[in-house]
Amino acid sequence: MRITTSTPDGMAVQRVAEAPPADAPEAVAAPASAPLQSAVLQPALQAMKDLPEIDQEKVDMLRDALSKGELPFDPAKLAGLIQRFHGSET
Repeated sequence: MRITTSTPDGMAVQRVAEAPPADAPEAVAAPASAPLQSAVLQPALQAMKDLPEIDQEKVDMLRDALSKGELPFDPAKLAGLIQRFHGSET
């Protein structure tokens, strides 16, 4: 059996597994390569594909502003946001 999944960065990963045990319930899943059918989603999907992965110009602009002190940076606030997003395990 071949199973195709996507990673967070959009890479398709195929895994090959043995047939499920005879006593396992059969799962019905939509094909992983099923195209989006919506006429609204198709143009949006294409527009997203056309965007660069990283907007290097914006990254350079923000890096420059940070180094000049033009952009406020609060490391404690960033740490709090990261902790809130990822949860606390302490």
